[in-house]
Amino acid sequence: MEVEENNEQLDEGKWQLLGWTFLAVVAPVIITLWCSIQRSKRKTLIREIFRKSKHGWHYTDLFSKPTYCCVCSQHILQGAFCDCCGLCADEQCLRAADRKLQCKEIAAPPRADGALAHHWVRGNVPLCSYCAVCKQQCGTQPSLCDLRCIWCQTTVHDDCKAGLEDEDRCDLGEFRSLIIPPHYLHHVNKLRRRHPDEYVKLAAVCGSGWTPVLVLANTRSGNNMAEALLGEFRTLLNPVQVFDLTKLPPARALQLCTLLPPGSVRVLVCGGDGTVGWVLDAIDTMKLKGQEQFIPWVTVLPLGTGNDLSNSLGWGAGYAGEIPVEQVLRNIMDAEVVNMDRWKVQVASKGYYFRKPKVLSMNNYFSVGPDALMALNFHAHREKTPSFFSSRIINKAVYFLYGTKDCLVQECKDLDKKIELELDGERVNLPSLEGIIVCNIGYWGGGCRLWEGMGDEPCPPTRLDDGLLEVVGVFGSFHCAQIQVKLANPVRLGQAHTVRLVLKGSRMPMQVDGEPWAQGPCTITITHKTRAPMLYHSLEQTDDEEDDDSSCSDTDALKTDAKPTELVNHM
Repeated sequence: MEVEENNEQLDEGKWQLLGWTFLAVVAPVIITLWCSIQRSKRKTLIREIFRKSKHGWHYTDLFSKPTYCCVCSQHILQGAFCDCCGLCADEQCLRAADRKLQCKEIAAPPRADGALAHHWVRGNVPLCSYCAVCKQQCGTQPSLCDLRCIWCQTTVHDDCKAGLEDEDRCDLGEFRSLIIPPHYLHHVNKLRRRHPDEYVKLAAVCGSGWTPVLVLANTRSGNNMAEALLGEFRTLLNPVQVFDLTKLPPARALQLCTLLPPGSVRVLVCGGDGTVGWVLDAIDTMKLKGQEQFIPWVTVLPLGTGNDLSNSLGWGAGYAGEIPVEQVLRNIMDAEVVNMDRWKVQVASKGYYFRKPKVLSMNNYFSVGPDALMALNFHAHREKTPSFFSSRIINKAVYFLYGTKDCLVQECKDLDKKIELELDGERVNLPSLEGIIVCNIGYWGGGCRLWEGMGDEPCPPTRLDDGLLEVVGVFGSFHCAQIQVKLANPVRLGQAHTVRLVLKGSRMPMQVDGEPWAQGPCTITITHKTRAPMLYHSLEQTDDEEDDDSSCSDTDALKTDAKPTELVNHM
């Protein structure tokens, strides 16, 4: 009997152990699945709210500063914020925020006196904000307190608002000359006859010196900062002025220029040199449509890897948030207008006489040889794993690795035997080279002044508007690296208005402004295409300027490179 009882107890113990084991394994799985389903439902609900909302909501799991819900006034750690008007709300209050609190209106009628009223948002004022009345710091209380106008960015204490001069009149603040007021677009929509003269009349109410800016950002460029920059620009400007080029191509974004006074618009391109070329091509399309009078002036906020065009125009070798967006807009207001030559690169493949030649636009440089090979390998690698290339440092490191590899392999050797070069119709005898580079701007290879080299030899000056191309040769990847650190000079082959190259045999890597390809036997002709009105910033030094203050300083060279003969005349 005792044995049977013991066996029964053992059986019961086994079943209990099995039950607890099953519960320990299955219960977490069920809980995890349930949480996952609930999380998915919550995200779907939030996305649906965002899609229907007039606010530019963005969700965050953790706010970077103490934040309070603009609906219930409670402190929140996670929730959503509007990058246009600055509203913050937790998940439960999103629908109420949409109903009760209005976002920036891109087009709205003015008041009876023609003025724009302040649009106040309570709480969550920017750090280090000061009251326009008492000059004391705002937002110091641990609660939803104080007010900010989402148009002029004025901040006041709750108790000081009554003492504000012109309490109900908003002048759009410091950047009024760059903002498109909502009442301007309202009047444009009411126009029966849309003519440039009508736009000039409407612009009179915006004040003298009104030069609105459009922001075109490529969120896939370089260090992936463009997404955050878009939000900051929407906060300071009218959201209709800010475009994400991954969602709307520049040709469509630039059509807003045709609703503004001719010759008044500035365009800020946030991206790399490729993005700038994309926008300039869209401007050329405007010329073909007969919209020449609406062509804007273009400036650059460098977010790419090389940023040589930005460097040549005085905007630096790269932007990583070292200056606030407000200072970027101030620099745009102070910039000068220059003309930049643009060139047509025509590639006619040998043996394909009935096929139209490949035609490309060039702003920076054309090259055949080791630097084009590095760009081609980099481009192929980035196409396979785009997520890996999210940092400017990583991108430059990959370029360095491919350059080191080419130093050992020398895939482009004996280029002088494979190619013929003509400058303005005259044949040039080539030394033993591995690469030829044709430059339009002063900078090349991520910040190197290629034409000048070490600066120890006299050479003709370079300019953006002289209608000349500088043609140099390099002996290989190692020679390119020596030139970049100013340990060697390039082989200066000459300056010309027209450059012609004949590739006689084998396939060679080529690139135009960082866009590479492998090319078989062909004839390449580079001729002048047009000029683009650009904005040049002369107040800040570039990276190379800090290195050299000798008799031929980089500052002087940069000014020589960019100073125009005359101000732009819309072409």
